[in-house]
Amino acid sequence: MSAMKLSVYECEILMSRTWRFEFDSFVSVIISYSMHRARERVMNIAFEDNDDEDNEDEFIIFAIRRPRWIRERAEDFDTMDDTDFVTRYRLSKPTVLSMLEKIEDALEFETDRNNCISPINQLLCTLRYYATGCFQTTGGDLCGFSSSTMNRIVHKVSCAIALLRSQYIHFPDNPEEIRRTQLEFYRRAKFPRVVGAIDCTHIKLWQSPGGDTAERFRNRKGYYSLNVQAICNANLEVMDVVARYDGSTHDSRIFRESKRRALFEQGVYGDALLVADSGYACTSYMMTPLHECHTPAEQLYNESQIRTRNPIERFFGVWKRRFPIMALGLRVKLKRVFPIITATLVLNNIARRAGEEVPRGLEIILPAPWEEILAQDDIPNEYMDIPNPTQRRLTHQNRERQVLIDSHFERLAAQDQQ
Repeated sequence: MSAMKLSVYECEILMSRTWRFEFDSFVSVIISYSMHRARERVMNIAFEDNDDEDNEDEFIIFAIRRPRWIRERAEDFDTMDDTDFVTRYRLSKPTVLSMLEKIEDALEFETDRNNCISPINQLLCTLRYYATGCFQTTGGDLCGFSSSTMNRIVHKVSCAIALLRSQYIHFPDNPEEIRRTQLEFYRRAKFPRVVGAIDCTHIKLWQSPGGDTAERFRNRKGYYSLNVQAICNANLEVMDVVARYDGSTHDSRIFRESKRRALFEQGVYGDALLVADSGYACTSYMMTPLHECHTPAEQLYNESQIRTRNPIERFFGVWKRRFPIMALGLRVKLKRVFPIITATLVLNNIARRAGEEVPRGLEIILPAPWEEILAQDDIPNEYMDIPNPTQRRLTHQNRERQVLIDSHFERLAAQDQQ
């Protein structure tokens, strides 16, 4: 609707009516009539009797457009040194430029009218949001945008980066890649045939998703979240991610309903294994820790399994330290959460491959007695002379684990004994 134009005389008449308004107090307008009809009504109000009850409550709202304010936009890419830039945007300048080349076409506007935002400013604005997890009003103030513009930019850039998922999030699918990944895991703790470490982490949602199923997003700790499953390699690069399940969903169910499980069941990856915590079911391709250890080989298996599984725990820490918004939680609508999660995972893989520095993670230090046993090179008799250890019930699911212990870790334990 267009604003109504009135003469000075007509304005003075309106100001003398029962409803008096100052022009500078209005910030919005709703005009219900066309220009001709509105002018006719003004004249009727001016010359009809003041006692007419039909006219006492009549008033006209004027449209006074808020003046447009073009804010000064930050030029941090040119003004900041490398150290300050990485601290605030979590990626180095060369990595940002490399990413910009891949998504620039998706961020450009058709014209340069209305002082449109450049692709580099859109990308930096989004990275700043990932790095701070702030309110979008605050993020807009930092970058020189309004909160609504900030909201649109973050979603637009996140979707553009998330579309690169197939290029940077890739599970080994040929013998050469599988073998290389297995060797990288084996060097960590001599656990054979491992192609990935799997676990889940919760991404906090600050507002309820709404709807009849909102409470399904409330996790066991009492807050709304998404339960995100990831599989990573020994280099802390994510190879597979499932980010669509609500916070109350158990880790094992997410994997059970995933495409990756179906491929393992079909034997696509041969004899390759995954390592996971005890929250997952032990199967012929999923190795979980033993609840009780009765022999040195079993204890060695548990230690090796924990060390081999450690990268997934470190990966979650590195991911959330690089992009703190993943640790602090998201304040956007649910449909806008998924692109942000995927985009930060893509960026994390890019940073890992580019050798970007991250805060150093702590290595797991296992409790006694195995650390002391290996250090002293002496295995007490109570670990070797067990005439009738507790027999585990072998099933189709855990038989592969027992075979691995008997064949591989028994040999390692015997070597340590010597």
